[in-house]
Amino acid sequence: MEARATGKYMRISPQKIRRIVPSVKGQPVEAGLNQLKFMPQKASGIVEKLLRSAVANADQQGEMDVDALKIKNIIVNEGPMLKRFRARARGRATRILKRTSHVTVIVAER
Repeated sequence: MEARATGKYMRISPQKIRRIVPSVKGQPVEAGLNQLKFMPQKASGIVEKLLRSAVANADQQGEMDVDALKIKNIIVNEGPMLKRFRARARGRATRILKRTSHVTVIVAER
């Protein structure tokens, strides 16, 4: 049995979220939450919120023991990019890509 939570169109680059994923993947949920709580990155707050949501989803299913959950996987995919332009020298323009992410957190019993 497993439970999941998905966050779509998060306004942060997937590269920045993928940087913190290996440190919490495979850990018990409580240890992962403690670790995310004290990380200074913006991505840690996003992943922490999704992890809490996945635990709540597991609790709602009723068949899983919430205290025995571990972080099975965290999947980070690219979302659509917001395309903006910035003025440059000699009347030119440069494209700025504001990236978004789709994040899925999967928890399962040990």
